[in-house]
Formats: sequence, C-alpha cells, structure tokens
Amino acid sequence: MPKLRASGRRGGGASSTARAASRGQAGAGALAAAVCLALLLASCTGKPDGTPTGSSPSLSSTTSADPAPGTPQRLDLQLEIPWAAVFLPDGTAVISERDTALLKAVRGGEARELGRVPGVVPGGEGGLLGLAVSPAFATDRYLYAYFTSGSDNRIARLRLAAASDGTLSLGEPEVIFTGIPKASTHNGGRIRFGPDGLLYAGTGDSQRRDQPQDPEALGGKILRLTPDGDPAPGNPFGNAVYSLGHRNVQGLAWDSEGRLWASEFGPDVDDELNLVVPGGNYGWPAVTGAPHRSGFQDAKVVWPATSESSPSGLEIVGSTAYLGALRGERMWTVPLAGEEAGTPVGYFTREFGRIRDVVHTPEGGFWLLTNNENPDFVLVLPPPD
Repeated sequence: MPKLRASGRRGGGASSTARAASRGQAGAGALAAAVCLALLLASCTGKPDGTPTGSSPSLSSTTSADPAPGTPQRLDLQLEIPWAAVFLPDGTAVISERDTALLKAVRGGEARELGRVPGVVPGGEGGLLGLAVSPAFATDRYLYAYFTSGSDNRIARLRLAAASDGTLSLGEPEVIFTGIPKASTHNGGRIRFGPDGLLYAGTGDSQRRDQPQDPEALGGKILRLTPDGDPAPGNPFGNAVYSLGHRNVQGLAWDSEGRLWASEFGPDVDDELNLVVPGGNYGWPAVTGAPHRSGFQDAKVVWPATSESSPSGLEIVGSTAYLGALRGERMWTVPLAGEEAGTPVGYFTREFGRIRDVVHTPEGGFWLLTNNENPDFVLVLPPPD
C-alpha cells in the first residue's frame, strides 16, 4: 500500500478541423520559415548569467502576501512517466501516463488502473498527455484527454461511470478534435477549461517552423474550443486558433481576474511565462523572450537558461503562479500583480528530479508530479497555514 512519507534528496474519428491543419501546412512557404529562423538568431533575450527576469523586477515574493510552499511529503504510487493530474468533484485524482497510455485513479493514497486509452501511439514526447474535467461533470461525467495517435495529436472525451461504491470505470473515447500536427518532440498537450466554460489546448510547432505564424495552421498555438470540439464563437481568426507564435505550450492557468497565462519551452534560451491575449502573436520562430519587437507580445517572465527551467505544468493561486520545471528540477513561484509578473523564486531545487505538473488540490495544497524517476511519485504540499 502506498504511503506518504517525508522526502529528502533523491537518489539515482476525423473532424472538420483536420482540413484547417491541411490548409495551414500548405499556406506558409519555405522562404517565410527561413526568414523567421534568421530573425530568431538576432532576437533572443537570454542573459549569459541565466538569471530569470520578470516584467516588473521590483515585484518579488517578499512583497507577495502568499506564503512559501510547505514541506513536501512523498506519495509513492509507482507511476511511469506521469504527464497530468486532475481532481474530480469527489476528490479522486486521475493521472495520465504518457508512454503506457494508462489512466490511474488515486483515492485514499492508493492508485488503481482505470484503463488504457485506445488509439494512443507513444513516441518521443508524444503519448497520453493532458487531462481536463468537464465543467458539467456532475451530469455528463466527461474526462477530456489530449493524446498522440498514429497520424496526429487529438482530443477525446471519455465518460467515467461510477458504481455504487464509488469505483470508477472508463468508457470508450469520443474523438472531438483532430489534425494537430505530431512529431517526436514539440507536441504541446496541455488542455484546460477556462472560466468561460470553453476548452483551451496548447499545441507545439511539431518541428514545423512555418506553422506558428500561420493563423490557419494548428501547430504552435493556443486553441479555444467548445466542449463538443468546435471552434469557439468569437475566436479572433474565425477558426479554432486563439493565439499564435508559440513554440511548445506546456501549461495553462487563469488568474483571479480571468486572465490566461501560459508556460512555454524556449529553444536553448528563453523559456517563457506569457500573458495570453486573443489574437496575440508570441513571436516564435522570429523572436523569443521579451525583445520589445513591434507586432509581438513580450513574455512576462523570461528564463534565459533553459537548463534552469523548461517550465511545464502551471497553476495560479492568489497572486502567485506555480510552475513545474523539467530540466530545472524544481518548482518556480512567480508573484503576479495585474498584468505584470515579478522575480521568480525556485523551491526544492535538484531535490526530487524533473517536475512535470503542478496541481492545486481540493484541500488547498499542491500535488507535484515527478518525471523520469523510475518509478515516479507525487510530492504532496500541504495547504498554507
């Protein structure tokens, strides 16, 4: 039976959206891609000392009212490359495993298999990725999943039926959105319902650098969809695209005023935390970071050295953003004030390995999913005092 313990340092169905993807892949030429690549080399904002910077440097964690995270405890669940975790209304956690394509339910400190999602074809950074719980879960029982298939990345929803004793069973997937380009890397994968009841999805450029700047392509974007998988009404380009110019979106979260923030991998410099606006262009591959270039949105936080961050899962509670870091092997906290972000502060640096996701728990604490620890586990942070 898995136990919590204090932790020390670690050891050793196609949809109409597919047509949009096809048009996007054909719409941008090789010349545009070459120009963007050349601009990138002159448009990075990384600093040689690797110090992360926020848009409002005077805003720091010492000026924030939010307390520092508490002492983590380790929940050993024998996980294999977990990618995302969500909590159902009854407090049950559901975790996706990227390479096994398994969904696991966690209750009372124990994990059991819900089932394997059919159609998942793992490879490289692809597989079973992000999860989202329907805002109407009490009536529709839908769990949404973003995954890599044999031909693309796609989004499906699955019903979670509950027996009289509360035991969950997994229904067949209903694919609601297809055509997101796939590759061995840069598959994106984070999905989340926003305060508006719409489904947001972060995609990667899938190593196709012509896609992020093409508003008709699905790669390198944040998408906004209805719960049925249609482009959301009011989207800025009249299709599924909400924002463009992204390299590989990994985290989505909203602050208390309903503003959307996103974490994103840079190339070998300039990991980013972005404030996302409808129709905003975040620069890739022409620029990274915050170069103050006309026509592009500057990142609100820039980590010049990707070895210190590679930000993944994102959560916002109060006036603080919490980000997991893969290469950086820590949890970053970033104070927020309106549309500005302050100086990041790292916790648990190099103690527990790669942190893939950060999830706010129903009790008010956090779960942190480790990644590639063989086996992986959950770090449980208590609610603040």
